[in-house]
Amino acid sequence: MDTATHIAIGVGLTAIASTDPMIATNMTAGATVLITGSLIPDIDTVLKLKNNATYISNHRGITHSIPFTLFWPLLITLLTYVFFQSIDPFHVWLWAQLAVFLHVFVDIFNSYGTQALRPISNKWIQLSVINTFDPIIFIILIIGIIIWAVGVHPYVVFFPIIAILLIYYIIRFQMQSWLKKQALNQIQHLGRPIKVFVAPTMRFMQWRVAIQTETHDYVGRSFGRNIVFSDEVERQPYPSAEIMKYVKNDPNVRAFLNFSSIYRSHVQELENGVTEVRFIDLRYLKNGHYQFVAIVHLDRNMEISHSYTGWIFSEEKLMKKLYAH
Repeated sequence: MDTATHIAIGVGLTAIASTDPMIATNMTAGATVLITGSLIPDIDTVLKLKNNATYISNHRGITHSIPFTLFWPLLITLLTYVFFQSIDPFHVWLWAQLAVFLHVFVDIFNSYGTQALRPISNKWIQLSVINTFDPIIFIILIIGIIIWAVGVHPYVVFFPIIAILLIYYIIRFQMQSWLKKQALNQIQHLGRPIKVFVAPTMRFMQWRVAIQTETHDYVGRSFGRNIVFSDEVERQPYPSAEIMKYVKNDPNVRAFLNFSSIYRSHVQELENGVTEVRFIDLRYLKNGHYQFVAIVHLDRNMEISHSYTGWIFSEEKLMKKLYAH
């Protein structure tokens, strides 16, 4: 989820924690613990300052893993005890553990996902039923916080909200399942599907849809019950083993391939003997442009002259970023 929603969840947890006598003795400390716990797994966002490849490879990776899901609450408890010795450490740890767990848990439901099972598995868990920012969830939480702030008991406010959100998540899973079936029905006469991807947008009735068959890629959106495929591309063969030998260990390509769950590749010869290898994530088509790519330029000696990966909103900006690296 986005930062604003994580903060709203932390405030909601603070409201519920106010019923714990051990936390109620110092609500400033309690609020600090729960909001910090709701945000701290995203501390890896600072990796953006280094480069996109590092950020993409690590964001929601180790900081959302099992060891760190257990470590963050211990760190928060220790720091809280240093500054607020009057508050019971055991209760601080319990609430901090809940806040951190909820952060990691809700992140698995969007398209970015997390490596929440690491080190058991490094696989990205991307259930793709909730957008990174879901306006409905955020508004429900804000309404709950306002009602609590005017004096309504937190149980009366947030237990119904929890029930509403559970129903909402179930509805989103059902919508995704129905759209997958509908999308497959629409292309069933066009080839055998290899991969199907259906993910939400910020709009409740609009979803992103991508299907790969043995011969073509079909990418579009659903509008209510209608699915419109706006891009149909014949698939190129995957880059040869000879080319992949030179590009697979490039940090930008490695980050892209590790993260993207459905993509296509494109190889072309440019001027001056340059070979361009491009990987295009089919999940992020907007206004006719694929926003998440990895691109490599190889010179005549098959050495990488330029490479880049990241979210780019025009071909012109992509070229500027590529030649800046």
